[in-house]
Amino acid sequence: MVLLALLQANAAVLDVEANCRAVDDAARTAAAAGARVLLTPELFPVGYAPLRVRAELDPGTLPSIRQALGDIARRNSIALVYSLPAVAPDGRWQITSTLVDHEGAELLNYAKVHLFGAEERQAFSPAAEPPAVVDFLGIKTSMVICYDVEFPEAVRAAAVRGAELLLVPTALSQGFESVPQVLLRARALESQLTVAYANHAGKEDGCEFLGGSVIAGPDGSLLATAGGAPELLYAEVSAASAREARAEVPYVRERRPDLYRDWEPGEPAAGGEPSTY
Repeated sequence: MVLLALLQANAAVLDVEANCRAVDDAARTAAAAGARVLLTPELFPVGYAPLRVRAELDPGTLPSIRQALGDIARRNSIALVYSLPAVAPDGRWQITSTLVDHEGAELLNYAKVHLFGAEERQAFSPAAEPPAVVDFLGIKTSMVICYDVEFPEAVRAAAVRGAELLLVPTALSQGFESVPQVLLRARALESQLTVAYANHAGKEDGCEFLGGSVIAGPDGSLLATAGGAPELLYAEVSAASAREARAEVPYVRERRPDLYRDWEPGEPAAGGEPSTY
C-alpha cells in the first residue's frame, strides 16, 4: 500500500513563486503524514488562465520552474505530479503533466489530448500520444489531464497498457459537479484502476473552480473526496486492488476492440449521410 496525497488549492495566476511555496508547504505536510506522492492541479504552478499564461508567460522560464518543482520533491523526499505548459519542438504550446520521484528525477510525462473550451483551444494545441505507464512504487502508474478523463477511450488506453493508478491534474469549474461525483467513479470502475483527480478551489482570473477533488478505487468506491475549499486529501492505493477487481470481472481482458471498430460509422459522405466501413 502507498499513501497518496492530493492537493486541492487556489493558485495565484502567474505568481509562480507563491504557487511553488504552496506546493512546497503541501509536500512538507504530506511527507510528514507518510505520503509517498503528492498530486497537484492542472497548471497550478502558473495558475489556470490559458490566454494570460500564453500571452504573459516567458517560455524561457519553464526549465527553471521545472527545476524548482524537482527541488521541492527532493527537499521533502516525496514524489510529485505537477502540470505546466510546454513548448513542443515545432513551437506549439501544450498542457503537460510530469511525475518526478522523491529525488526530483522525471519518471513520466504526458501532454493533454482533449482541450476544453475556446480559451484552451486558442492558447494551446492538442497532443496525440497515448498515456504511457511506468512502474512507480510497485504500482503501474499513468497520467491524463482534466478533460481527457471524461473520455472513456483515454482512460481505457492507460488501462490496456497495464495502468493500475491514474493521476489526473484538473481545472474544473463550478457547474460540472457530475464529473467528480459520477463520471470519475465510473471511469475507475469500468477500467478497474484507482483514479486520483486533483482540482483547483476558489476563483482564479474570474473562473470559479468547483473543488470536489476525488480519489476513486477500482471498484468505483470513494476513497477520499473534498468539498469546495482548499485541503489535502489522503488515500491508500495499491496494485492489488486493481488486480483483484480485474480478476473478479475481467472488463479489460474481455474487450473486443476489432468488433467495436466495425461498429463505428465512417466520416459523413458528401451528401451529409454517414458512410460505413
